[in-house]
Amino acid sequence: MKLLFDQNLPHSLVDRLSDLFPSSAHVRRADLARSDDDAIWEHARSNGFVIVSKDSDFQQRSLLLGAPPKVVWLRVGNCPTSRIEQLLREHSAELHTFEADPKQSLLVLS
Repeated sequence: MKLLFDQNLPHSLVDRLSDLFPSSAHVRRADLARSDDDAIWEHARSNGFVIVSKDSDFQQRSLLLGAPPKVVWLRVGNCPTSRIEQLLREHSAELHTFEADPKQSLLVLS
């Protein structure tokens, strides 16, 4: 499972979670830091990423367009990187099940 972390999330999550989600990326490392949501969506779709964001724009896009790509919407507000890492680790099995289910396009974690 490859995650693509949106601009509103720390890029350090890529390295911190590499044991569970190898080949993941951050939009900054993928040269998409200044790109609009359309470009990020297309990059994720074309390259097999699941978008992870705190931004409701991707949640809305997922509901309108469906997958691919799939979207994980983090409803956590302002919190330390360690809390986001912990949340994704705690829900690792759920994330992998979500990715494998062709009927699901959005997973909300809070």
